[in-house]
Amino acid sequence: MSTTTVANPAPAGIAVPQPAPPVSRGYWQGVARRLSRDPVTLFFGFILLLMALAILFAPWLSPHDPYQTSMIRRLRPIGFQDWRYPLGTDELGRDMLTRLLHGGRLSWFLGITPVLIAFAIGGTLGVLAGFAGGWVNMLIMRVTDVFYAFPSVLLAVAISGALGPGISNAMLSLTLVFIPQIIRVAESTTTSVRNLDYVESARASGAGAFTIVRAHVLPNVLGPIFVYATSLISVSMILASGLSFLGLGTKPPEPEWGLMLNTLRTAIYSQPLIAMLPGVCIFLTSMCFNMVSDGLRSAMDVRG
Repeated sequence: MSTTTVANPAPAGIAVPQPAPPVSRGYWQGVARRLSRDPVTLFFGFILLLMALAILFAPWLSPHDPYQTSMIRRLRPIGFQDWRYPLGTDELGRDMLTRLLHGGRLSWFLGITPVLIAFAIGGTLGVLAGFAGGWVNMLIMRVTDVFYAFPSVLLAVAISGALGPGISNAMLSLTLVFIPQIIRVAESTTTSVRNLDYVESARASGAGAFTIVRAHVLPNVLGPIFVYATSLISVSMILASGLSFLGLGTKPPEPEWGLMLNTLRTAIYSQPLIAMLPGVCIFLTSMCFNMVSDGLRSAMDVRG
């Protein structure tokens, strides 16, 4: 005679914790599948990849020294009349192609690093505020509201102007600008996840706060926070270039796209195409980051 094994039911009053379905492996496979079917995101992502490889291997791809000057060959036009300078030379006779490649390394560094630091600090504070609630939430969010009272551009200029010019001070000012924005997104996302069924079930089963945050909250909130942070990279790159243009960021003779715009502004009447090159690089990079960020947002939206 066959016997049937019946699982013991859970004791009364104890809830069985449920898994968090939104972050299953199938969800991320769906995100990858939707990205693979988005030709616009793939195209701009490929352009970003090419730019990243170009600036990464700039010391080997550059035909000249980015700091070597020559007043004899200053402001040579764009073209292949002289194959040694296909993009011409700047106001001090330095090769523009070399300066753009090396300047991209510093511009990308100033655009990505503050966002990464703000993502780590702002994400931590936002998750803490959203999960803890109460006076912790009130304290963190009220301080955040103080920074929101000032426009991002004016706040970055004010902080960088108070600290003085320099790469480290520009990075600090940009990080302080982006931290409140990421805190706001992280707090609202965590608040919406905190009261979901599987979080309440884990809390009722006796799981600690750290375990709940690590196993149930973070996997569900890191994606939206990361997507928002990627949208800030283009803003960070434009602000960093603006600070360098105003003399509050990178100092000469370092190659940086914003600083190159500043030094080439006197050549806009004699060689306008050369003066536009750093601005074109800033525009293309910012547009590519924006398009990739929009594609990630659409791919991670399960309603789409």
